[in-house]
Amino acid sequence: MNDQRPNPDELLARLQQSETQACRGKLRIYFGSSAGVGKTFAMLEAARKIPKVERSVMVGLVETHGRLETERLLQDLEVLPRKIINYKGKNLQEFDLDSALIKKPDLLLVDELAHSNIPSCRHPKRWQDIEELLNNGIDVWTTLNVQHLESLNDVISGITGIRVLETVPDSFFNQAEEVVLVDIPVEELFHRLQAGKVYFPEQARRATNNFFRRGNLIALREITLRRTADRLEKDIQTYKKNQSISSVWKTEGSILACVHEDSIISEQIIRRAAQLAGQMNVNWYALYVETPTLQHLPTDQRERILNVLKLAEQLGANTTILSTENIAQSIVDYAHQHNLATIVVGHTRHVYFWFWKSSLLHQIAQLSPSLDLVQVGITPSRPLPNSSTPTRNKNKTKTNAYQVSIAIVATLLTTLITVSLLEFLKLDLVNLVMLHLLTVVLVAVKLGRKPAIVATFLNVAAFDFFLVPPRLSFVVSDVQFMLTFLVMLLVGLIISQLTSGLRFQANIAAHREKRAHTLFELARDLSGALKTDQVVEISLKVIKQAFRGKIALLLPDSRENLISPPLISELEGLDIGIAQWAFKQNEQAGFATNTLPANPYRYIPLRAPVRIRGILAICPHQQHWLLIPEQLRQLETCASVVAIALERVHFVEVAQEMMIHIESERLRNSLLSALSHDLRTPLTALVGLAESLLLNQSKLDKQQQETVRGISQTALHMTNLVNNLLDMVRIEEGKMKLNCELQVLEEIIGSAIRAVRSLLNQRIIKVNLPHDFPLIACDALLLERVFINLLENAAKYTPPNAQIEINAHCLKTEVVIDVIDNGEGLPKDQEEVIFEKFTRGVSESATSGVGLGLTICRAIIHAHQGKIIARNHPPHGAIFSFTLPLQETPLDDNRLVALKNQLVRQIKVP
Repeated sequence: MNDQRPNPDELLARLQQSETQACRGKLRIYFGSSAGVGKTFAMLEAARKIPKVERSVMVGLVETHGRLETERLLQDLEVLPRKIINYKGKNLQEFDLDSALIKKPDLLLVDELAHSNIPSCRHPKRWQDIEELLNNGIDVWTTLNVQHLESLNDVISGITGIRVLETVPDSFFNQAEEVVLVDIPVEELFHRLQAGKVYFPEQARRATNNFFRRGNLIALREITLRRTADRLEKDIQTYKKNQSISSVWKTEGSILACVHEDSIISEQIIRRAAQLAGQMNVNWYALYVETPTLQHLPTDQRERILNVLKLAEQLGANTTILSTENIAQSIVDYAHQHNLATIVVGHTRHVYFWFWKSSLLHQIAQLSPSLDLVQVGITPSRPLPNSSTPTRNKNKTKTNAYQVSIAIVATLLTTLITVSLLEFLKLDLVNLVMLHLLTVVLVAVKLGRKPAIVATFLNVAAFDFFLVPPRLSFVVSDVQFMLTFLVMLLVGLIISQLTSGLRFQANIAAHREKRAHTLFELARDLSGALKTDQVVEISLKVIKQAFRGKIALLLPDSRENLISPPLISELEGLDIGIAQWAFKQNEQAGFATNTLPANPYRYIPLRAPVRIRGILAICPHQQHWLLIPEQLRQLETCASVVAIALERVHFVEVAQEMMIHIESERLRNSLLSALSHDLRTPLTALVGLAESLLLNQSKLDKQQQETVRGISQTALHMTNLVNNLLDMVRIEEGKMKLNCELQVLEEIIGSAIRAVRSLLNQRIIKVNLPHDFPLIACDALLLERVFINLLENAAKYTPPNAQIEINAHCLKTEVVIDVIDNGEGLPKDQEEVIFEKFTRGVSESATSGVGLGLTICRAIIHAHQGKIIARNHPPHGAIFSFTLPLQETPLDDNRLVALKNQLVRQIKVP
C-alpha cells in the first residue's frame, strides 16, 4: 500500500498561504483576445448584479471610449473621481489610488490592467496599483487583452507585426483567483467595428487594415483560449492536490512515454510519443524507471538510454529518472501526480512482480484501469529486446556467474560451520537454521536479488542434506521437516527480496543526500563570500569535489569578453571561443549539446536574475554523468547558486563604490559651500570698490583706469564662479525651488547682458524675437543665470570681435531659444559630455573656469520641464538650444502689448 498522506511541510505551507490570502483582496480578470470583445461591458454588468446590501461596489476607473451602452451601465454605480496630474504642460487624468485606499470599498472596478501611469505617479504600472489595493484587502475586478501578457509578447508581435509596449507579468496574472474569458466570434467583432461600437469610423478603418486583420484576430483568439485552458489546468491540479485526489482526470490529455532499457525501442517510443503530442497539441513527459537490475547494465548501454532521454528533451518533453523496484507502480504514481491520461509503452517489455514476470502494459492496466494505454509496435528490421548482442550477453553472463559463485562459496562455508557446530556442540537444528538464513541476508545485501535466490535454494538443500536426519541424504524421516523446508524457503526468498530492495533504496538515498549536501555546502560557503575571487575559489573547490575532473569559471571583463582562467595550460581542451559564444547567446555549448558537441567541456552560462555573470566550463571525470538528468540538474543548480553569489558580490561592490562616491560628493559639496560663502562677501566688497573707483575715474590717470577696469572684470568673473558653485551646491542638495511667473523674455535677456557686459568687451550681441512673442512662465532669476552662463561661455571661446546671436521662436507647446556664436565650435563627439560636472571644452587651456556653467544650465532648464542641447554651427561656431513649456496668455494682456513696443533688434556692448 502506498502512503497517500499529505506532506506535513506542504500542509503547513498551505495553511500559511490560506492565512495570507484571508487578509488579501481577491482579483478577478476579464480576459479577452482584443479590444471590443466586451470585457468592460461584462465587468460592469456583473457588478450591477451585486446587491448593495452585501458588498459596496465602486468604479475606480473605466474607459468607455465613447460607447453609449457602456456609459449607461455606469449610471447606478458610484464612480471615484479621477486624479488630475499636470505633465509637460498638460492636465491628464489618472486613477486616484490614494482616494481608493481611503474609501476602501469592498469591490473596486479598475479597467485596463496593462496601462502605464504618468511618471509622477507612485507606481509606474497600473497592475502595481492593483497589487497595493489587494494587499489592503480590497477586491478588484479588472480587464486584460492577451497581447499584454509578458510571456506572449514576442509571439503575438511576430503574428501581428506590432509590438505592444505595455505588458503585465505572468506571475501577477497567475495570482488572480478568477479569470473570466470574454470571447465573441471574429465575424461578430468585425460587425462591431463597422458599427462604430469599438472605435470611431476613421479609427476603425485604420484598425481593420493593421492590427484587426482577420488572420490576426483568429490567431489571437486561439492563443487566448489556450492560455485560459492552461490556467484552468493549473487550477485543477491545485484542487486535486488540496483535496488529496490521486486519480487521473482526463482534462488536459498529456502523454507519458516510458523509456525502455533497450535504446532502439526507446527511440521509437519517444518519436511516436512526440508525434502523438504534436497531433493532440498537448504537453508530454518521458520517464525512465531504473531498477536495481537496470543499474548494473553496461556503461555504454546506460549512456545510450541517457541519450534517448536527451532526444526526448530536444523534442519538447519533460524528462525524469526514478529509482525504484516496482516499474509499473512508479509509472502509475507519476501519471497520477502529473495528471497524465495517456501512457505510451514498448511492445515486449516485461517487469518483475515478486517472483513472476508479467507484461508492463498488463500491470499498468491492473493498477489503474482509467489510464489510456498506447503500445508502440516494433520495426521488423530491428531486433527485439530479448535478442541482445553477444557482447552484452557475455558481459551479463560473466557478472552473474561471478555473483552466483560467491553465493555458492558462502553457502558451503555456512554448511561447514553448521555441521561443525552440530558435531561438537550438539546445537539444536532450530539454531542452525538461523545461520543459513543469515547467509541469505548477507548475500542479498552484498550481491542483490538473483544471487540471494540461488543462496536460498542452496541453503535449504544443504540444511536437508547435511543436517536433517537421515544425514547425507535428501530423504526426510519426519514429515514435519517438510514444513520447515517450506517456511525456510519462503522466509529466505522474502528476506532476499526485502533486503535487496532496502539496499537499493539506501543507495538512492545516499546519492540524493550527497547531491543535497553538495548544494548545501556551496550555498553555505558562498553566503559568506564578499569578493569575486572568494566566490571563484569556493565554487571551484566544491564543484570539483562533487564532479571531479577539470573545471573553470570564466568571468567577463568590462568589454564583455571572457577572461582566460589562470593555469589554462592545465585545462586541456578548454576553448575560450566556445565559451564566448555560449556567453553571448545565453545557451549551453560543448559536450552533449547541439553546439560543438565534440569538445570535451560543457559550457554552462551562469544565469543570474539581472544578467549573465560568466561561464562554468566542466569536463567531469566520467563524461556520461552529464547525460544523467539528475546530475545535469544538480550542475545547473550549482551554476545558478554561483551566478547569484557573483551578482550579490557585484552589487555589494557597486554599493560600496556608491557609498564612497556619495560621501566624496557630500564632502566636496560641503567644501564648495563653505568656500563659496567665505569668498562671496569679500568679492562683493571688491566689486563695489571697483565700481566706486570707476565712477570717479576722472581723478585717475589712464594706467590706473585700466587697472581698475581689470580689477572690476576679474572680480565680476570671480563672482560668477562663486555663484555657479553655490547654485551647484543647491542643485546637489535638492534645495533649488522654482518661483515661476509670467515674464518678458527681453527683460531677462537684457538683465543678463548687463550682468556680463564687462566680460563681453567688443563682442556684438544680436537679439532676434518676433513682434508677437508671448510671455513665458519661468523663474526669472534662474533663467537669467542660464543666459549669463551661456554668454560667458560664448565670450570665453570666441574672438574679441565675434558676434553672438540670441534667437527665439514659438512652437505649439513650447518656445525654442538659441544662443549662437561664431567661435571655434565644440570638440568632436563632446556635445553631451560638456554638460557634465567639471567638464570643459578644452581640458587644459588658459581659459578660466571650472566646468560648472553648462551643468547648471541643464539643471535649471530640466527643472522648468525643458531640455537643452548643444551642436556645432556650420561653417564655424556653436549653438546652444533650449526649450521652455509655453502657457497660453490672453491676447489683450497689457504686458504682451507693451512687449511689442520693446523689441530689441541689436545691442552692441562697448
